[in-house]
Amino acid sequence: MDLRHLEYFVAVAEELNFTKAARRLHVVQSAVSAAIRSLERELGVTLFERSAQRVALSDAGAALLPEARGLLEAAAAARQLVQGADRQLGGTVSLGMLPAISIVDIPALLGRFHAEHPEVTVRLRIPGTGSAGLVEGVASGELDIAILAVSSRLPATLAARRLADPPLVPVTRSDHPLAGQESVELARLAEEDFIDFPPGYSNRAIVDRAFVAAGLERRITLEVPDLTTCCALVRQGLGVAFLPEFAVVDAPGLSMVNLADTTLIWPLVVATSATRRPSAAVRALLDLVDGYVLVPVTRALQ
Repeated sequence: MDLRHLEYFVAVAEELNFTKAARRLHVVQSAVSAAIRSLERELGVTLFERSAQRVALSDAGAALLPEARGLLEAAAAARQLVQGADRQLGGTVSLGMLPAISIVDIPALLGRFHAEHPEVTVRLRIPGTGSAGLVEGVASGELDIAILAVSSRLPATLAARRLADPPLVPVTRSDHPLAGQESVELARLAEEDFIDFPPGYSNRAIVDRAFVAAGLERRITLEVPDLTTCCALVRQGLGVAFLPEFAVVDAPGLSMVNLADTTLIWPLVVATSATRRPSAAVRALLDLVDGYVLVPVTRALQ
């Protein structure tokens, strides 16, 4: 099986467009089409469903995609190995993360990495599907590394290292009746309207599970996919929210509320594939991550 054909296949599978794939590969479109036809003949399957309007992966194509990515990554790792460790690192690292996770100083991390390995291209991606999307991205090979929060056991195909355990705390507007109380039980919070993240986000899953375990229901009136907007909505008095403590310390107009009957933790991890050998560039970035995890803060808001 020709690695070049696999490279063309992965490009088309990710772009779902032959013209864009050819542009990405810096070849003419006819070369991409010919490579895909050759690969289909060799495998005896149809890899893409083609029409005048769209290109979509077939079932066989979807099955081949993670294997093709793995083979290309293995070939790249072997190439780097035989070229010698004394040479400057190159290649591409795809890093996925949740938005506004200030507990990891991503700009400083990437600045240091670029200074040490200027020939490596880092593709930073923030999917709109939360930690569930990041898990899927690492599992499929679309992402090399993901910084995400976990609400349950990760799949066996992923390897993870714990970075921090920030608490999830109830947050209200500063003039809310609950803001001045020493502590509040979940049953009292259940009387409020909630602002929360959509399903698929780990903080949503953790809070949902806590209310279910307590036999309580809550009203979620607004769903937003980022911490900044969630804080702004709470500040407008549109509801209460459970947010990681680091996101709201020193935030004007907001107050954290102490929970009387439970403690919720939002485990933050860095995850990679457990089934694919990481490239030298991926390993180099992983080696730096821990040095850019900020110490969680625990003091109350004023």
